[in-house]
Amino acid sequence: MSRSQQKLADRWKDWLAAEGGRLLTYARQRTGSLEEAEDILQDSLIRLWGYQEERGYRPPDVPLAFSVVRFVAMDAGRKKGRRKKRDEKVIQLHDYDEHWLDPTLEEDEDALLLRKAVEGLSEKLREVITLKVWSGLTFAEIGTVLKISHNTAASRYRYALELLQRELGHLKEARNG
Repeated sequence: MSRSQQKLADRWKDWLAAEGGRLLTYARQRTGSLEEAEDILQDSLIRLWGYQEERGYRPPDVPLAFSVVRFVAMDAGRKKGRRKKRDEKVIQLHDYDEHWLDPTLEEDEDALLLRKAVEGLSEKLREVITLKVWSGLTFAEIGTVLKISHNTAASRYRYALELLQRELGHLKEARNG
């Protein structure tokens, strides 16, 4: 391997070490299982590599990476739906024992309440919460990923937080009440 190839490989390794966890978390939120999310991330990285040819194969910008993960996950979801119709089988779409929240918090009652509340949000709101809180993206980056304005991303985030606050307040009152 030449020196320039090794340098490029090191840049991609560093980029993947820095961004891979956030991308996998996002893919897991989109798919519902870790195995599918890993497949989505791998397919996304292959696409990103091809997209970067004209840029000397340097690692991509983070919003582009999230956009590619999103589109690969949507494509995989469409394929899964077509396969379901074709085979006419009943497939359980979500296994809630496997969840995209931190598994170390699985036994924490507050974490369980939060997980249930986040699961109850619409996909649009859940996606913004995931990208903002668990992936650490800015509203501008979220807007780029979701192809919406940064103001819409911020609005969805605020609305999701209001819904979560109401839901969690109600659940905590019922639990403590």
